[in-house]
Amino acid sequence: MGDRPATEADVHEIAAAMPHVSRVEGPKAGNPIYQVGGKSFVFFRTPRPDAFDPDTGERYPDVIVIWVESEADKLALVQDPGSPFFTTEHFDGHLSVLVRAGRLGELGVAELRELIQDAWLSRASKRRAEAWLAEQGR
Repeated sequence: MGDRPATEADVHEIAAAMPHVSRVEGPKAGNPIYQVGGKSFVFFRTPRPDAFDPDTGERYPDVIVIWVESEADKLALVQDPGSPFFTTEHFDGHLSVLVRAGRLGELGVAELRELIQDAWLSRASKRRAEAWLAEQGR
C-alpha cells in the first residue's frame, strides 16, 4: 500500500499520539500548540506579517511551525525552492521550519510522521526520548 498525501488532520493525530504530549490553546486565538514537558514541538500559527502571499500580500492563515534538531536539518528542508517547507527572517536562528497546511499534501504521511517524531525528540527530555526510541527499537 502506497503512502497517501498528508493532511492537517494527520498533523494533529501524529503529534497527539506521541507520549507525554499536552495540547494547549494559544492565548489569543486558541490555535493548537503541541508540547512535551512544557516545550512546544508543533505550533499552529495565527496569521503573521512575516508569512504572506507574495502576489496578494495576504497573510497566510495556515502556517504550522515544526521544530527540528539542528540548523543543518532546517537548511535541508528549506533550501529547495520547490519544497513546501520555508522559513522567514522572524525564525532566523530558531530551530524550526514552517509549512502551510494547504501544502501538506505534497508530503506523504510517513514523511510527516518522521518529521513530527523528530520534532518531539528534539524537545523531549533525554530520558523520555531514550525511552521512546527504545520502544521503537531504534
